[in-house]
Amino acid sequence: MVTMSEPEYDIELLISEEDIATRVNTLALEITSHYSTSESLVVVGLLNGSFIFIADLVRRLDLPVEVDFMTVSSYGRSMTSSGDVRIVKDLKGSIEGRNVLVIEDLVDTGLTLNRVRDILSARRPKSLEVCCLLSKASRREVDVPVRWVGFDIPDEFVVGYGTDYAQRSRNLPYIGKVTVRER
Repeated sequence: MVTMSEPEYDIELLISEEDIATRVNTLALEITSHYSTSESLVVVGLLNGSFIFIADLVRRLDLPVEVDFMTVSSYGRSMTSSGDVRIVKDLKGSIEGRNVLVIEDLVDTGLTLNRVRDILSARRPKSLEVCCLLSKASRREVDVPVRWVGFDIPDEFVVGYGTDYAQRSRNLPYIGKVTVRER
């Protein structure tokens, strides 16, 4: 149980640390198999939520990899997406003519990822694929293609392994379901 000054919430285990590690290894094998080892891959992490996932995943890829990051926001300190997607930090390098793999922690409504895909597609990459750790297909408002999915999860608010609630609980080594306690 985690206690915060406001609000207070409980966390129930949803996906264990061991299950995450096993799935990350499998995803890395699938991604390595998909791309030619003679071409570099630009891996774009969507911050802040993807930082743990991307670190674990890229260390297991048997490919030449470049890593860059974008910071996008649609949640703020809320448990639901505002639908207002803001690009806070953009890529440093060009992706034109390059294979690009976007890494996302959680695909919920699809609004954020759809916006990111539009922005990156306009930069004319050779290919553009997406890998997410968590997918809530039941919440999709936009049909956005995700080639690799770590786990399909129910419509629950989750934290851990990079995902947060009001910028807290990102450091948990597992994925947990959040229940806010009434005061």
